[in-house]
Amino acid sequence: MNSFKKRIVLIGGGPTGLGAISLHTQSSQFLFKIYEKKPYIGGLSASFKDECSFTLDIGGHVLFSHYPKFDSTVENALQGEFYQHQRESWIHICSTWVPYPFQNNIKYLPKKERDLCIQGLKNIPTNPTHIRDFKEWMNSIFGQGIVKYFMEPYNFKVWATPLEQISKDWIAERISIVDLARIEKNIAEQRDDVGWGPNNTFKFPKYGGTGAIFEGIAEQFKDKIKFNHELTAVDLIRKKVSFANGHQATYDSLVSTIPLDRLIECCSNIPSYVREAASALKHNGVYVVGLGFKGKREDTKCWMYFPEDNCPFYRVTNFHNYSPYNVPNGDINNYFSLMCETSYSEHKPIRKENIIDDTIQGLINTGMIDERERKNIISRQLIDAPYAYPIPTLDRDAALNIIQPFLESHDVYSRGRFGAWKYEVGNMDHSFMQGMEVAERIINGTSEKTIYGGI
Repeated sequence: MNSFKKRIVLIGGGPTGLGAISLHTQSSQFLFKIYEKKPYIGGLSASFKDECSFTLDIGGHVLFSHYPKFDSTVENALQGEFYQHQRESWIHICSTWVPYPFQNNIKYLPKKERDLCIQGLKNIPTNPTHIRDFKEWMNSIFGQGIVKYFMEPYNFKVWATPLEQISKDWIAERISIVDLARIEKNIAEQRDDVGWGPNNTFKFPKYGGTGAIFEGIAEQFKDKIKFNHELTAVDLIRKKVSFANGHQATYDSLVSTIPLDRLIECCSNIPSYVREAASALKHNGVYVVGLGFKGKREDTKCWMYFPEDNCPFYRVTNFHNYSPYNVPNGDINNYFSLMCETSYSEHKPIRKENIIDDTIQGLINTGMIDERERKNIISRQLIDAPYAYPIPTLDRDAALNIIQPFLESHDVYSRGRFGAWKYEVGNMDHSFMQGMEVAERIINGTSEKTIYGGI
C-alpha cells in the first residue's frame, strides 16, 4: 500500500519544515519525511546551552504571531511553560537612552540633535519625487536629522549592505511612520510613546530558549526526521535528492527550506538564466556573542539598539530578562547574560577572531558594563550565522520571479526565511505558516497566502 503513496520530502528541520510536516495526518495518500543537516531541530530558531549552563539563541527572537494556527501549535508545544513580557526596548545614542520607536521619542535627545530632527521633519517635501530605494524612502519620510542620527547608521549596521541597494517595498509593519504633530506633542507634554509595533508584548519559553518551541513541536514527528543529512544534489528530472552521507531519496514533491541560492547550486539540469538570477540574491551574516556574568544586573530593558560606531553590535539583549533559566539554575540574583549581535558582509567585513573581545569593549564603551565587570565574565559563546538576513535588494523580486516558477514547474517548492528569500515574511510564525500552506497546496491544491505577503 505504501508504495503507492506520494512522497513529500522536506529539506530542513526549522520552523518551515515543521510547519509542513504538521499536516502529515491530513491525507492518507502522502508520506512525509524531513532531512536535517544538523544533529538538532530548529534551524535559525535553535538554542544552545554551554558547559556553564548559559542558554543562547541564534539572535534576538521574540514570539508574537499573526496566526491562530501557529499560536495553538506553540501553546501545545510549550504546555504553558512560558513567560509573557511587555516589550521594553531602547536606543543608545548621543550618550543617552531613547525609547523605541526612536522617531516618536526624540524628546530624550540633547537639544541640538532633537532640534535638527524636528527641523528635518519640517523640511520634508510635501510631494517627494520618485522614490527608488530604501535610503531615498527614509529621507522622504523621516527627514535629515532622524536619518543622520539613527535610521541610516543603524540600518547599515543591521543589513551590512549599502542602503541604496535595498528596496523600499519590504517595509510594511516593520518601521513606524512618523507623525510630526504627535512627536511635537510628545515633546511638549514630556510623554513617552512606546506602544507601537506587533511585538509590544511577546512570549518566551521558560526553559530551553526559543529552541524549546520547535523541539516541542517536533516531538510528535520523531520517526519522520532524519538528522545529519546535508543536501548535496537534486536531480530535477529523476526527482531524486542526494546527501553528503551517501543516502539518496526520491520524491513526488520537494519542499526545500535551505537558502535558495544554495538549493540552485545543488540542482542539476538548471538553465543558465536561473543560475544567473540566483547569483543576484544577497544576504548578510551575523555573529552572535553570548556573555555570561557572575553578578546581578538591575536593568529592566528587554533589548537595545546601537546605531553608533563605538561598538560593533547593532543589538544587545538582556537575555536573563526573557527567562531566569537562561542562566545557571535560574539564579538571576547571582548571574546575568547578554546576547550581542553583529552583522557582516563583503560591504562590512568583521574579524571573527576578534569579535568576542570587540564586543566586550563595545559594552564598556556604551556603558552597558563597566571595566570591573569584565573580570566577572564566566561564559563566552560565539555563534556564526552566515545566512542571517535575506537582503531585499532592488533586483530581488525580479530574481525570485524567475527562480520560483522554474522550480515549481519541477514540483520543487522553496519556502521559509531563506527558501522564499523574503525578509518581510521571514519571522518564525511566517516561516511555520509558509510550510503549512505549501503542504496544504500540495495535498489539496489550495492557494498560499503568507509567501505573497498575506497574513
